[in-house]
Amino acid sequence: MRMRLYRTLTFLFTSVATGLAAAFLVLLLRPDLIGQHAAPVMSTASLDRNHGPVSYAAAVGLAAPAVVSVFATKIARETPHPLFSDPIFKRFFGDRAPQPRLKRENSLGSGVIMDNSGYVLTNNHVIEGASEIQIVLGDGRNLAARIAGTDPETDLAVLQTTGNDLPIAQLGASTELQVGDVVMAIGNPFGVGQTVTLGIVSATGRDELGITDFENFIQTDAAINPGNSGGALINARGEVVGINTAIFSRSGGSNGIGFAIPIQLAQEVMTQIIRNGRVIRGWLGITGQRLTKALAESLEIGFRDGILVSGVLDDGPADRAGIRPGDVIVEIDRIPVTDAPQMLRAIAAKTPGSPLSLKVLSGAVEQMQTAIVGERPALRRE
Repeated sequence: MRMRLYRTLTFLFTSVATGLAAAFLVLLLRPDLIGQHAAPVMSTASLDRNHGPVSYAAAVGLAAPAVVSVFATKIARETPHPLFSDPIFKRFFGDRAPQPRLKRENSLGSGVIMDNSGYVLTNNHVIEGASEIQIVLGDGRNLAARIAGTDPETDLAVLQTTGNDLPIAQLGASTELQVGDVVMAIGNPFGVGQTVTLGIVSATGRDELGITDFENFIQTDAAINPGNSGGALINARGEVVGINTAIFSRSGGSNGIGFAIPIQLAQEVMTQIIRNGRVIRGWLGITGQRLTKALAESLEIGFRDGILVSGVLDDGPADRAGIRPGDVIVEIDRIPVTDAPQMLRAIAAKTPGSPLSLKVLSGAVEQMQTAIVGERPALRRE
């Protein structure tokens, strides 16, 4: 009995001693293994170059074929040097001023093919005054295009071309964009060929920039350079969410502040141009600015969030409704208004001939007034 117990204890002691010796050797020779956990297994999708932050090649491959280069040519009259019109010059040299000559001016931009009918969205400033327009597709095809309509107040233009198997842009929801979302700008900057730049959404709803009358821009730090105008701003899925329009720059190059028109706004403009030949907007014939506390104190009127009416067109819709300079508009169709761009958009969204209710402060009196919306006159550029 004692012999059996002795053998059992000897076996246990030997096993424990062997285990401790093995652990000591591991600790001595491979201390880096102590405290390690099993490495997580990476899925093949996370390492695929067409997914996530590794690469956006799939998104670009989906969107890029629908982005075209736009070449516009216009005939301009070359005016003589002002010296030839100087009376002293004419006194000594007579009427020797050269006759005005015509010259061809070329401009370059980008555009996005929107549907099978060959409609292409671009910027108005790209094709303004053009007598001849050509678009070049990514596959090398060169197609003639005509101007279907323009909207200078949003700096948008709709072209139409003809061709077989045109690549169509896949559209996203610009209303769902958030600051920090990854976006890419596709276009033909400086005429070097189709180029893609990467950035994020820096801000949404930018207005009061003085670029256009109706502003609701997506701001991005994706580089937008001359030639990118009219091209596509896409999300990480390759969906077009905006039309690249302008940059903030003192040098002419990209400084990381670019602006794009939301695709939902661009679609609305394109639909109206195709349907009506122009964009039809509501109009009241008033101008105004946000009422601030400092402005209220200087005018010695009570402060309240709203729009101070600074001008009313004689016999315009607002004038006929009894709106006067100095009134403060605080609500439009029962929705509070706090800045001039908001008021402009609210009025423009109304159908001409429809009623528009206004809550107005006239002096210390608050009253509801109804105006019959007119049609906003077309913007004429000199």
